[in-house]
Amino acid sequence: MGTEKEPSQDPDPVGHYQFRIIVLGDAAVGKSSLLRCFAEGPAAVATPGPTVGVEFYSRTVPLPPSGKAKLQLWDTAGQERFRSITRSFYRSAAGVLLVFDLTNRASFEHVPEWYHEAAGDRPPAFVLVGHKCDLEAKRAVSAEEAGHLAATLGMAFVETSTHGNLNVELAFQTLARSIQQALGCGEVTPHRGGIRLISSQSHRRLPACGESRERCRC
Repeated sequence: MGTEKEPSQDPDPVGHYQFRIIVLGDAAVGKSSLLRCFAEGPAAVATPGPTVGVEFYSRTVPLPPSGKAKLQLWDTAGQERFRSITRSFYRSAAGVLLVFDLTNRASFEHVPEWYHEAAGDRPPAFVLVGHKCDLEAKRAVSAEEAGHLAATLGMAFVETSTHGNLNVELAFQTLARSIQQALGCGEVTPHRGGIRLISSQSHRRLPACGESRERCRC
């Protein structure tokens, strides 16, 4: 297992939330590159070796209109021999970034299997990520097809590339926002399902369902 890697420039998360997030998908779809790009910046992206078990990263992000959340990010191995290890993390996750390679048809076809395995009886928030969208000439899955699958499974879809840092921030921010909406709707509560309220002293109430159009849309 790796050690937690946290950028020194992250703001103090006291008074807000911690969300536990896992990144799932087949081996070699780019999960580690996405995490490094998001947590440490584009300059940190290289060609990583296969993840062994689980590695940890973290970064704090804003939660509009006035909050923020420390994302505890778990990078999981995609190889079958590590599945027994990664399965143990599913139930303690608030959100799942489900990644496939847009140039690898098989990794897309395995998305429903990953989803049903991770969802269990209490599905966390999900975002489907089609990675390596910069390799347009090698694309094996259209945006329309992937978007349809995401809608069928009840999640947002984002295409990303660590080359140029394209939509990497958007993917993680979308997932954090989905968890925030679930909190506001009462679908999940702090201290359960991978969500921790660090301190309530300066925390403002999350929007409830039916409030402002820019708030909860559940």
